[in-house]
Amino acid sequence: MQHDQVRTALAELNGLRDVRIRFGSPGDCLVRSALLVPVEDDGLIKLTDGATEYVVDADRIVWIEIGPPTTTR
Repeated sequence: MQHDQVRTALAELNGLRDVRIRFGSPGDCLVRSALLVPVEDDGLIKLTDGATEYVVDADRIVWIEIGPPTTTR
């Protein structure tokens, strides 16, 4: 996926939904109650759950699942 496509897909995250990103091997990244971090000087795509920031490598994404928060997956 392209960098701008990923940012557009994640733009409406407001902390009320979980995001699972498949990077192929070795697997998935799950961010619960995800928020998209606004663009910073480094230009990286970052998600946060309020405690941790996750840097997303747009070039390695196979698919993205955005859904309601769950207690188990």
